[in-house]
Amino acid sequence: MLYVKAPAKINLTLDVLYKRPDNYHEVEMIMTTVDLSDRIGLELRKDNLIKISSTSSIVPDDERNLAYQAAQLLKDTYKVNEGVSITIDKEIPVAAGLAGGSSDAAATLRGLNKLWGLNLSLDTLAELGAKIGSDVSFCVYGGTALATGRGEKIEHISNPPACWIVLAKPKIGVSTASVYGGLQLNGIEHPKTSQMIRAINENDYDLMCQSLGNVLESVTFKLHPEVVMIKEQMKKFGADGVLMSGSGPTVFGLVDNESRIGRIYNGLRGFCDEVFAVRLLGERNSLA
Repeated sequence: MLYVKAPAKINLTLDVLYKRPDNYHEVEMIMTTVDLSDRIGLELRKDNLIKISSTSSIVPDDERNLAYQAAQLLKDTYKVNEGVSITIDKEIPVAAGLAGGSSDAAATLRGLNKLWGLNLSLDTLAELGAKIGSDVSFCVYGGTALATGRGEKIEHISNPPACWIVLAKPKIGVSTASVYGGLQLNGIEHPKTSQMIRAINENDYDLMCQSLGNVLESVTFKLHPEVVMIKEQMKKFGADGVLMSGSGPTVFGLVDNESRIGRIYNGLRGFCDEVFAVRLLGERNSLA
């Protein structure tokens, strides 16, 4: 059995520039990985089948699963005549805006690259990942990056200033498609992407907190007012900067003082079952 780590991501910025002719949105966002991870187990099968099992009952165990799609894509592209049993030990909340499914797919690509002896580069795996989902390319690499296009064009940047991240997810799932579908591009306030890059490059924690921005908040907040409440409570409990990740509903807070973590964590446990206090990861993935 080969095990591969599949870290969650957060969006420090998420901007939507315009709707493209292919009906995707042109995005510009800064993503970074955090130390909250699923664990993917991969075991060879002689019967040429792909089998999925998960510790979460709400994760599909068929071709709807992105890890299944990753394995199928590698099999089809490189004519692999071996099967695989994929075990997904879920820690990342599902439908949370944390790219859990995309990270599982990326970890599957990296792991099967080794298990099946394909010897592909990370760049090639990232190109393949873009066929599965917009966040998969970033998750293949990990670390911190500016993502453009529909999210598949990745430009690596420095790691953000070291800090704690408190994540809180309410008991709802959010459809990414419905959030993007409800976005009105006229009159939205665009995040300061270049300012965020400067904050990261200069290791300026305060400027990083000031530069957080996500244009999808306005849509998700209308659909799910409890997300607004979590953001307000997180600020009240003492987080330095607070933002919704992706299309939500998870909200994260940046905290540079460890002594404040307990108060924020315990305060949010009153509103959410799924609360995590983790560090930024920052490091890029290597080939499994």
